[in-house]
Amino acid sequence: MTEEQSNVPAQPGSVESMGTRHGMFGVSGTGDTSGYGGLVKQTVFPGASQRPYGGWYDEVADALEGRLKSTGLTSAVEKVVIDRDEITFHIRREDLPFVAQMFRDDEALRFELCSGVSGVHYPGDAGRELHAVYHLLSMTHNRRVRLEVSVSDADPHIPSIVGIYPTNDWHERETYDMFGIVFDGHPALTRILMPDDWPGHPQRKDYPLGGIPVEYKGGSIPPPDQRRSYS
Repeated sequence: MTEEQSNVPAQPGSVESMGTRHGMFGVSGTGDTSGYGGLVKQTVFPGASQRPYGGWYDEVADALEGRLKSTGLTSAVEKVVIDRDEITFHIRREDLPFVAQMFRDDEALRFELCSGVSGVHYPGDAGRELHAVYHLLSMTHNRRVRLEVSVSDADPHIPSIVGIYPTNDWHERETYDMFGIVFDGHPALTRILMPDDWPGHPQRKDYPLGGIPVEYKGGSIPPPDQRRSYS
């Protein structure tokens, strides 16, 4: 591959449809007080990208594939996605700790910092409804990548990587609190934003929008759909 070819960004792959979203947040059966209840939009994922990825993406992918092949974990990476000039490695959940430590320690990678983990809920992604997205930064090479792990609603367990990236401590707690993803091995996986006895996980698509009475200094604040009108 010539230098000019290596700097050509990868062409986007095909898209994968995840169904149709109704309303701003895709909830059903509860009052949508956002004012966008009539919005209808197709939900799509970017598909897997093909080599060459372009630029330094191929260097990172080569280092990753070489190390995984030497340890017999060639199926650890489910797919690689290039979208909006960013690269995401979709990782099998049981291999996440090994892959994360490799990204941190391998001389060709050296992603020393994980700036956090974000949760996403895709109800239409059957069997993979909950996604955890890890944001890695290499200060040595000035590069950023993402790792993404997908699990089902029925089995929302992902290994904790706090022992590898201690910065993830509170981020894993927040993702558990908001999405219900259980990070096995976390030293103290408790809620961090909501009260310990709070029902449900507020950033999931099946969480009610409004309709939950809130007490404030002895007073009662009505749900949003009872105190304002968008008609």
